[in-house]
Formats: sequence, structure tokens, C-alpha cells
Amino acid sequence: MEQNAYDWEVPREWNIRDAYVINPDGQKICDFKKSNLHVLGYSNPIDKTISLDELQEHLYSLPDQPDAIPYVTSYYKERWSFCIAHKDREKLKQGEYRVYIDSDLKDGSLTYGELIIPGERSNEIFLSSYLCHPSMANNELSGPVITTFLAKWINTGLERRKYTYRIVIIPETIGAITYLSRNYKDMKDKVIAGFNVTCVGDERAYSYLPSRQGNTLSDKAALHVLNHLHPDFVTYSFLDRGSDERQYCSPGIDLPVCSVMRTKYGCYPEYHTSLDDLKLVTPAGLFGGYEVLRKAIECLELNERLRTTVYCEPQLGKRGLYPTVSTKSSGVPVRDMMNLLAYSDGKLSTLEIAEKINIPLWGLTETIEKLKRERILELSE
Repeated sequence: MEQNAYDWEVPREWNIRDAYVINPDGQKICDFKKSNLHVLGYSNPIDKTISLDELQEHLYSLPDQPDAIPYVTSYYKERWSFCIAHKDREKLKQGEYRVYIDSDLKDGSLTYGELIIPGERSNEIFLSSYLCHPSMANNELSGPVITTFLAKWINTGLERRKYTYRIVIIPETIGAITYLSRNYKDMKDKVIAGFNVTCVGDERAYSYLPSRQGNTLSDKAALHVLNHLHPDFVTYSFLDRGSDERQYCSPGIDLPVCSVMRTKYGCYPEYHTSLDDLKLVTPAGLFGGYEVLRKAIECLELNERLRTTVYCEPQLGKRGLYPTVSTKSSGVPVRDMMNLLAYSDGKLSTLEIAEKINIPLWGLTETIEKLKRERILELSE
């Protein structure tokens, strides 16, 4: 493959087969086969005997989380190191240590998955997640899992698919940059909304990180869903970005992509450690992340611009849509319908109207369909 992607170069492919340290007592520690986190990602091969002092220069641990193995990776610089729980590091004693890493760096490929699900229109909704953090449950596995289930629902469960869906699972950062370098022009013409899917598996919080512009269709759909389903969600600034929204929203690219998460990356203590495991990620947490993103997609599919076909209020009573006896409270059951009609001027979208009248868009679906059948509402575009 071509190695250049905008200002970046795809690094050589790293493959590892085994790694460990043997202490002075002949015991194997930092064993890759017990936890791949024990090895610094992208470590050079090595097989030598060194002193404890030299080994310490090649160890990473977390004094404030003594039971955790840190996840550490070397970017664009060749080196070798091991990662160890700090409680185990403190037990190391003077003597000779054999360090062994069976790995290689060679020309290979940057592999990513892409799925295009066609819809009635060529306009696209973009979903992106990443595979590049080994053994991380929330910060890694939750994103591809939810993205896969969303793809399945979009392909088989979305009854009327108005939009085309572009779904990718890539290595974070270099994968997004590489994908954009090959697909940006097509995406710029077609993508109307998108979500970066990451950290969607725990039960502690719901989080929203906006696009750089902050007012895209994606932002509006995400906020609409979160405000109605989980109003205690945490809002972050684009200044708090750290995942692939950095690439999708960068100047000149400017795709309408935001992030809807459970607890945001970097904001939970298990982040980038061996503690980010299946005790943290739960079925309930995953389902919650899935539900919010599915509802956001539903809002995008339901969103349209409608206008009334009559001047003044339509006579709804003769159509069986309004009480024919006027009492003090007779207008209450149809208030949402009347508010919907009041704002259906062909300029506001149904998502914008739902926000104005404080009703979830999916709660207006049946009403909108009734008014369309009675030819009181029609598409304005």
C-alpha cells in the first residue's frame, strides 16, 4: 500500500510472538503470554542479560494503581520496554535479568474494515470505531461491538432506510488519517452526520463531546436523545477531544462528527490499564450505549421538513383528530399535535420542532404519519 497519508506516514507493521523477563531466581515475569500488556507496544526484538538498574530504565508501572499493568505504546520511535504492576516492581531484587522479546518490524499493511449499506439516498451517515488498544474492554472492545450491532440493525432492522451508511473500524489516529486520505472527497460530498463510537460499555455515565463546529446535525441528534433519555449526561468541550473526532473535524476536513459515549476516555481510573476489563464493561452498559446511538440514528432517519397544506389551523374534528366537545381540558390530549402544526412551516425540521415543543422526535412519529395520511402535512423538500 502507499505509505503516505497527508502529513503522516504509515509505520512498519509490528508483529510479536513472545516476550518475558527472567529474574535472578529463574522465574518468568512480565510474561506476554499471560498478558500482552506486559510488553510496550511496538517494542523492538531483544534477547540479552542486563542488571536490575538497567531493567528499571525499561519498565513502566503506576505507583498510584499498584495492582494495574499500564497500557503503553511507542509511537514513531523504535525502543523496547516492559510494563509491570507496581506492587511487583517493588519486589524486584538485585541481580541479572534476561529480557526477551520475539518481535519484528517489517513492511506490511494497515488493515481496516469498511461496510457501505445503501439507502434510498446517496447522502451518508458515518459511523467510525477503532481496533488498536489490545486488552482494553471499554476503551477498545465496546466500540466495535456496538458498531457491529448498529450495523446489523441498520441492515436488517431499519424498516425504511432513507440514508446510506458508511461504517468503518480502523486503527485510531493513523487509521482515520489514512482512510480520510483515500476517501475524503467522496465523504465531503455525501456525509451529513456521523458518530465516533468509543467507550460505550460501562454503567457510570453518559457523555457527549461535540464536533468542532458544535452545531451539526449530529450534535443536534445526540443532544436531543441524551436530553430526553439521560438528562444527567456529562457534556465536554471539543477542547477535551482525544479520539478520531480530532481527524474528522480538523480544519479543511470538517465532517459533521461528534462522540456519544458512556464514561469518556481518560475520565475513569481504569483507563489504559489492565483494570479496563469485563468487570467494568457490562451487558447493561453496552445496551445503554447502543440504545442512545440507535435513537440518534432514528432521529436522523425521521428528520424532515414538513409544511401544512392549509391556511390557519386545519379542521381536525371532521377528521377524527380533535375532540368535538370543547371543555376546559379538551385541548390537552392534542396539544403536541397542535404545536407540531404551528411550527410546520417548511423551514424548521421535525427535529428542530421536537426540540422547541420538548417532545422526543420518536414520540411524534405516529402523529406525523396521521397528519400525512390526512394530507394536512406534506414534505417541503
